[in-house]
Amino acid sequence: MGLYQKYVLPKLIDTLCNQESLTELRAKYIPNAHGDVLEIGIGSGLNLEHYSDRVTSVTGLDPARELTDMALKRAERAKPPVEILQASSEEIPADDDRFDSLVCTWTLCSIPDVYSALREMYRVLKPGGALYFIEHGLAPDIGVQRWQRRIEPLWKVVGGGCHLTRPSPELIADAGFSLPEVTSGYEPGPRWATYMTHGRALKLPS
Repeated sequence: MGLYQKYVLPKLIDTLCNQESLTELRAKYIPNAHGDVLEIGIGSGLNLEHYSDRVTSVTGLDPARELTDMALKRAERAKPPVEILQASSEEIPADDDRFDSLVCTWTLCSIPDVYSALREMYRVLKPGGALYFIEHGLAPDIGVQRWQRRIEPLWKVVGGGCHLTRPSPELIADAGFSLPEVTSGYEPGPRWATYMTHGRALKLPS
């Protein structure tokens, strides 16, 4: 691991993900989680302060040690008990139907095998459980898409593998989730990086 990935990138991610507009999105969705929660890509732990008293426990996954060290500090101030695992979401260390709620914020963009990760997320969520997601990705405007595709190769290097053109709602639906609630639109900032989709996805009872 280079000096950039070890020292610069974690602080950059924490700063970019702590913007006011993104915090407002967290405050809208994270309090809806309940019971035993699995957070995919817990990162530096910015979601932890938004969990409500209805949460019994939070298990956070992230392969990046530099970010999980930051999350551990924030976990000390969190309401529910928090366990942080330095693990990949492509192979979630949990039994089938283990969690009541899943949370995934600005994470699907950077998972190498996003299809495997979403299948794993579906597997460990209880039937009737909800996935609360906030993601950025492919914009609907052709002109913005062109810029996203031009910038993406460099952005993946700068942003730790972050893709600009992943269509998150489609990927979530392809994994088997129902999508009763999806909102999308641009947040403040460069349009190639700020087209957001967010909402609630369900694992319907069989």
